[in-house]
Amino acid sequence: MRGGKAKPRRAPVKSSTDIPILAIVVGGVLLAVFIGLLIYGAVNSKTTTGPPAVAATNGSIPCDHGEQTQIHYHAALQIMEQGTVHPLPSGIGIQGGETAPQCFYWLHVHASSPDVIHIESPADRVFTLGDFFKVWDTFSTYNGGPRELLDSTHVSTLTVGANQSIVVYVDLGDGKGAKVWDGDPNKIVLKSHEVITIEITPPTTNPPPPFTFQQGL
Repeated sequence: MRGGKAKPRRAPVKSSTDIPILAIVVGGVLLAVFIGLLIYGAVNSKTTTGPPAVAATNGSIPCDHGEQTQIHYHAALQIMEQGTVHPLPSGIGIQGGETAPQCFYWLHVHASSPDVIHIESPADRVFTLGDFFKVWDTFSTYNGGPRELLDSTHVSTLTVGANQSIVVYVDLGDGKGAKVWDGDPNKIVLKSHEVITIEITPPTTNPPPPFTFQQGL
């Protein structure tokens, strides 16, 4: 209307659809990052535990999440007392058991091949009988079991009495039969198809009982 005052216009009312899309996108990204950080922190706050590595003759022996295949051979161990063979417990060096294994030491024992030490390593190096007993002892005590020792007065959990002694035989599988080992048994090098017999005497079983490796070992 001419000469009259113009009526003031009402400010437009913003609807919810007028919220900038960029703000929604940025907010969603920030929320996703925040949730991701929470999950990352929760996962990494959990302490991972497992059997410790063993300080062996030529470096450490860890408990790996899978079995190694680069080097794979077998040696047998017989432990005797009063003429009786004490079988090795199955599953030595296999954390979690064979049905649900969590990790494997490079030296371990499977239930399917009693008294056989499986040497499975990522590199060709020397392993000794003492290394196996260190793995056995570490594995056992980690899982709440007894000490597994090899010294002048112990063979595994067996104690050598005052009137007893230890006799060790080594059969290299070369057709020459078992020979008495006069040195420290911990220093016996593990070799393919070698049979080691540790006997607490008396009585003395000479020659020691024969051992036959299963087909395929």
